Amino acid sequence: MRIALIQQKATPDKQDNLRRGLEALDEAAGNGAELVCYAELAFEPFYPQRPAGTDFRELAEPIPGPTSEAFTAKAAEHGVVVVLNLFERDGELTYDSSPVIDADGTLLGRTRMVHITDYPCFHEQDYYTPGDTGAPVFSTKAGRIGVAICYDRHYPEYMRALALAGAQLVIVPQAGAVDEWPEGLYEAEMRVAAFQNGYYTALCNRVGEEECLSFAGESFVCDPAGRVVGRAPTLEDSILYADLDLDEVDSSHARQLFLRDRRPELYAGWLTDESS
Repeated sequence: MRIALIQQKATPDKQDNLRRGLEALDEAAGNGAELVCYAELAFEPFYPQRPAGTDFRELAEPIPGPTSEAFTAKAAEHGVVVVLNLFERDGELTYDSSPVIDADGTLLGRTRMVHITDYPCFHEQDYYTPGDTGAPVFSTKAGRIGVAICYDRHYPEYMRALALAGAQLVIVPQAGAVDEWPEGLYEAEMRVAAFQNGYYTALCNRVGEEECLSFAGESFVCDPAGRVVGRAPTLEDSILYADLDLDEVDSSHARQLFLRDRRPELYAGWLTDESS
């Protein structure tokens, strides 16, 4: 299976960002992609760079809504699976949300980011309600897909939950800045998650200079053995293609050994937070 990670700059012009995102999907499908993924808030500025104003909800949109509907039409046109990331509004609540669209244009559902951070230039608690969708895994034409939105990838419990639900591939829409963490750490984190859980990980990162952050790009894909099998350039718009063999999921160490030999009856007591 061929996947494509769309790494493109976002400007304040949301409609132009959307146009370029749809054109990239056309290009990726023309090059044989069966699954197309986008970075965090791919079609709009990264709003949490500044604290939210009183009108921040007006920046968000419903799902289904204009953006998701544009991509459901394109998914059906090309017969490809699409994973987006949007600033979602549901009533008075707003979420960092990833709709998953099957190859026939069906909106299968969404994943909402569970863990919400807050520090300078990442004022996310101002904008996002903690997600209430859990850690769903979607059965698509391209395989069983889970999504770990940006900050959620730092939580091994979340990444393991996706494995236990049968994920073959975990998409990570990210907004990661240049020099945000020591070199190689994010890559190592995704390699270990892939190895320990026996699935592919595909991190699609934001790219470009914005208000107070320079987003790095460098999207990459890891196989179930923890090897990096594709990498996009730094600070450049790019479409990263990777060819995945989902049979490697079932034959991985994690699926043959690690998950088999778990002792979940012991873990609940160990993970109790006695300080709460």
